[in-house]
Parts: sequence; C-alpha cells; structure tokens
Amino acid sequence: MMGMTGLRRDDLRSLFNPSVTVSERVGLETESGVVDPQTGLAAPYAGKNGVRAVLEALLAEWGGEALYDAGELTGVKLADGGLLGLEHGGQMEYSCAPVADVVTAVDDMRLTLARLSELLSRFGLALLPGAYLPFDRIDTIPWVPLSRGRLMRDHFTGIGAAGAGGPGILSMSTCTQVHLDYLSEDDFTQKLRMQAAASPVVAALLVNSPLYGGRLDGVLSHRSRDWLLTDPQRCGLVLPALRDEVSIDDVIDWALRIPMLYYEDGAGRLRPAPGKPFASVLREGFDDGSLPVLGHWVAHMTQIWTHVRVRRTLELRAADGPAYQHIQVVPALWTGLSYHPQSRAAAWELLRHYSVAEQHAAMASLPTDGLRTMLGGDRVHELAGELVRLAREGLRARVAAGLERPEVLDYLDPLDEVLHTGKTFAEQCAHRWETDLRRDPRRYVAAFRV
Repeated sequence: MMGMTGLRRDDLRSLFNPSVTVSERVGLETESGVVDPQTGLAAPYAGKNGVRAVLEALLAEWGGEALYDAGELTGVKLADGGLLGLEHGGQMEYSCAPVADVVTAVDDMRLTLARLSELLSRFGLALLPGAYLPFDRIDTIPWVPLSRGRLMRDHFTGIGAAGAGGPGILSMSTCTQVHLDYLSEDDFTQKLRMQAAASPVVAALLVNSPLYGGRLDGVLSHRSRDWLLTDPQRCGLVLPALRDEVSIDDVIDWALRIPMLYYEDGAGRLRPAPGKPFASVLREGFDDGSLPVLGHWVAHMTQIWTHVRVRRTLELRAADGPAYQHIQVVPALWTGLSYHPQSRAAAWELLRHYSVAEQHAAMASLPTDGLRTMLGGDRVHELAGELVRLAREGLRARVAAGLERPEVLDYLDPLDEVLHTGKTFAEQCAHRWETDLRRDPRRYVAAFRV
C-alpha cells in the first residue's frame, strides 16, 4: 500500500488518468477451465497433477516471476509482460500485454494458450475456454486457496439471495474480456456510454453457457444468470454511464457510495471491510482505526464487477466467453465499435433512449432468451445485427488507416451465422451435446479444448 493518507479528490481521480499512449491499444484476457479430458471436471489445486504443479512447471520452463498468495503459488508474471493467474475454481486466466491491434492480441493469446495446452497435456489435463465449467457443480468444485476467496464467499452468504450467484461466478465462470483505452475525458464519455448501452445486446448475442453439471436445463447463459445474483450494487450497469455527459467524476461519486468487500491492513493481511460506503471509510477510517490510502481506493475499484469496469482502461466484461475457435469475435466487436468515432456515435444513437429499467429487464431475460430478448419494445436480434454491421465498418476504417491488419475483417464472420440462423453459440453447443457429442464429456472436451 502507498503511504498516503487523507485522500483528496485528485488522488481518487489519478486512477482514471487517460492513457499517455498516442494510439488506442487492445488488451485481451481469456479465462479457461483446466479439466480432466475424460470427465470434464476441474483439476484440483494440489497434487502431482494439480494446477499448482502446472504453474511450477511453467515457471521452470518459461521463466517469469512467481506470484504468491499467503505462501501459495497462484500465478506467473511472464517475461513479455503477460500474466497467467488462477481463479477460485482453478480456472486459468491469461492476460496479454496491450498491443496496437486486434490481430496481434488474438495471435498472442492463441500462441500462449497453445503452449499452455501442450504443458497441461503432460499432466493429463486439458484447457477449456468458454463461459462456464460445464460438468462441475458448485458443491463439488475444488477451491484454490486465494485469501480473498473466503472473504468474498462470506460476503455473498451475508447478503442472502442477492449473493447466491457469487460462488458460481468465482469458481465456475470463465470469460474473454477486452481492455480498451480512452485518450481524454471527452473520449471517456463517448466510449463508456456507448459500451454500457451496448452491453446487454452484446451479452444476449454471445450467450454460450448452456450446460451445468453436464445437463441442459433451458438456460443459455448460466454465467449471466449467476451475475444477476452477485451483489447487484457492484455488478451490472455502471448506473451513471447512460447519461449523455457521464464524466469521470460521476463514476467516482457512484463508486464512493458502494462499500468495500475487504482491505489490506498495515501487516499485509486481508480483512473484511466495514459495511459502509467507501465515502464513509474516507471520513471515518477502517474498524482498526487506520485511514484508507490510495492502494485501498485501487483495490475498491477492483471489487466492482460491472459490465464495463472503469479504471485506467475500459474493461468489457458483459459477454460470455465464446468457444476457442470463436474467441476473436469479442475483441473484434468491441474494438470496431469503440475505436471508430462514426461507428461509436451511431451505436450510441441506436441505444441511447433505452432506460435503466429496460436494460435491467433485458439482462434478467437474456440468460434464457438469448437473441429473443426484448430491450424496451425492440428485439435484441435486430439491434445486435446493427451493432455487428457498425463494428465491421469500424474495423474496415481501421484497416484503411493502417491501424489493423486485413485479416481482422473475417473475425466477425461467426456472428453473421448466429444472426442469420438465429442460433446462438449456446444453442449450437446444446444441439451438438444432444447429437454428435452424444452427451459424453470426453467428446465435449475434445471438441472445445485448445
């Protein structure tokens, strides 16, 4: 933690200082299950074939900096600036260093995941991207010993039904997330409001988690359903974001009203935070008498999991992770919409009139309705088609300007099939599960692993 007390407004704002880069970069994060290829079940943390042993081998062979949590190995910072870290159910997240274009980000991700898959195969394990572990159950998932995990589970239990989905998000969810830059406060406004307005449409288009415990139950996105019950005050919409003139200060004021989950004390231990807004902690301090420092504000913002997570970048989190062969659609869609001013403006004009209540209603129905979801009085199917068209225009303009490689223009093609047939990735997966995969976990893993 930084040795600063008496946080001022400028200190809070420093977390959101726009990027100093002269161009807009693309960051990509991909979470994958680490599973037994015969059963599809998540690997344990400990043991000779556990994910800790995989990380130890990765360190020995790839190099990098070991990352520990209370003495337990939980990640590796790679020499190229990338990061491999564990989530609570043993999912492995790869974050690439920000790069100039979508194709480079996707190529980097595919190269790293292919190397990781080869390493895992020597432990008898498979790497399974997507949106949710398909064969585990929340009551049997093996938990990784992350210090914050117990505190978070206690928090979700403490808020009752509103937190019932939290343990599933921690231990079962996987995702592909995109980090995009903003270059000024006006740029921040234009990007955040469009991304927030588009998030329910993108989430409905990309539903892709129909299996739970190896069964189909009519839900197309178990991940999105769990997010509805993961402390709604810190998830879902960034509430100020749908305003025409949303500012960094609006987001700060909103975040100040949300309580922290946990904080690091002076001895480096994680402790439950007081159940009061961060603004109150600024005035009154923590229960142990200490005052918050800048590091606590940074940590607080990481404990907010909205569709668009706002920090020094804009992190797009609403959509389910696609199957490995389609991962490229997520960064291509968001980059095309966000980094081309005309596409960005057109997308905002398309979606700006929908209310917060209409957005909430769409998020509540999309886990089961997918493209049949209604946003206000309009079908998401048609809105999604227009967003894909605008994203492709944005990518085409970036290729013409020399900012993207031409092959990026093919990255949205899988979404054309979804829109043409009306069959989402979840419905395609469910059909395969009932037909050529024969409800066999071994066949499923073979079909969708890296």
